[in-house]
Amino acid sequence: MGKYSFKNDYSEGAHPSILERLIATNLQQQTGYGEDEFCNEAKELIKKELKHNSAIHFVSGGTQANLIVISSILKPHQSVIAADTGHIAVHETGAIEATGHKVNTVISTDGKLTPIQIQSILDLHTDEHMVKPKLVYISNSTEIGSLYKKNELENLYNYCQDNNLYLFVDGARLASALTSSKSDITLEDMAKYSDIFYIGGTKNGALLGEAIVINNLQLNEDFRYHIKQKGGMLAKGRLIGIQFAELFTNNLFFELGLHANKMAKKLAEGISKKGFQFLTEPSSNQIFPIFPIELIKNLQKDFEFFTWEKIDEKHAAIRLVTSWATIEEKVDEFLDKI
Repeated sequence: MGKYSFKNDYSEGAHPSILERLIATNLQQQTGYGEDEFCNEAKELIKKELKHNSAIHFVSGGTQANLIVISSILKPHQSVIAADTGHIAVHETGAIEATGHKVNTVISTDGKLTPIQIQSILDLHTDEHMVKPKLVYISNSTEIGSLYKKNELENLYNYCQDNNLYLFVDGARLASALTSSKSDITLEDMAKYSDIFYIGGTKNGALLGEAIVINNLQLNEDFRYHIKQKGGMLAKGRLIGIQFAELFTNNLFFELGLHANKMAKKLAEGISKKGFQFLTEPSSNQIFPIFPIELIKNLQKDFEFFTWEKIDEKHAAIRLVTSWATIEEKVDEFLDKI
């Protein structure tokens, strides 16, 4: 067996119950393009959690979700505001810019945005000689593992409402965010305090797939046209519908997020007890311990992970990511290796 990976939360395949249902329904003939009975079942199960009359659409991945949502909302002269660490600003190969929309970035030490930071962008863009900021993009959990509290999300949403902005939440790791012991946000809150967000399946036990949830129904007009035009409308949309129907049966979605968080918490507590500090406070399934570079080299002999940021000549922060399938014995082995 090779090195054990803490590089990401999508190294494994899918939860067995998802695979079993895919097999069990394999020969059932269904309508295409996300209008099958499984997608409809999944939508109803999600709506029960939302307690909101939202429109739901399924696409294959996070970058695709971000690309379709942002390009569908913005007019050609409008821009999106994001933290400088935001996924759309750093890790999507300029996908948003390729649609003709500028990403206005704000320096953020914790990966989150505040109304004051957003206002600084609005203050800079004053007339038609500049792009017009219209959409605020945040992630929960963020790209550096931090979480939004309910009051922070509510304040952001109210600020956006007051300033004629839309709020969009990237939920690629929403399962980890919602099930963290440090979170007080529910799916119902997500529907209440955002115009649009998505629920990540790819990083929480599905083979692939994200569920885009449109709470502001004005943004739902012609949305399927945007999905189709951007290559996101799968003929076999049932494949994603089945997975989300299973994820939202018997709380599986939340159980998988809880397991990832439990493994991350064990890692963080063990590392902390050994006297090491963290780049950001451990809150979700991504943690960023700061280690001596020599220790990092030794750990890399048996484990895979990303070196995230150089701290000084002798130290660096690494990123450790746990998943729905992380083996607890491997967490113990990592701590023993330290």
